[in-house]
Amino acid sequence: MARELTKVFEETRRGDLAGLAAEYAAAAPPKGEIVIVVGPPSAAPILEADALDREILTALEALSVKDAAAAVAARTGLPRREVYGRTLQLAGERR
Repeated sequence: MARELTKVFEETRRGDLAGLAAEYAAAAPPKGEIVIVVGPPSAAPILEADALDREILTALEALSVKDAAAAVAARTGLPRREVYGRTLQLAGERR
């Protein structure tokens, strides 16, 4: 959060959105122009191979290989190409 950029009373605070909201809720309303800069999400949690395989196999029960890979990649935050490759392997093993 940045306030009053390029002015004498410039202020910058860093933190997650919930923390900053709590700080400002406890204080008097800030004056001046405010800019909130939101960064990229934190790194995707590390997903073990067994857990990934379970996610993929569950998705394959109802979806095509392409759709299952896309759904699992979106849910886990892992690269789609990586998930698609593993999905192809698991789909081939199921046959």
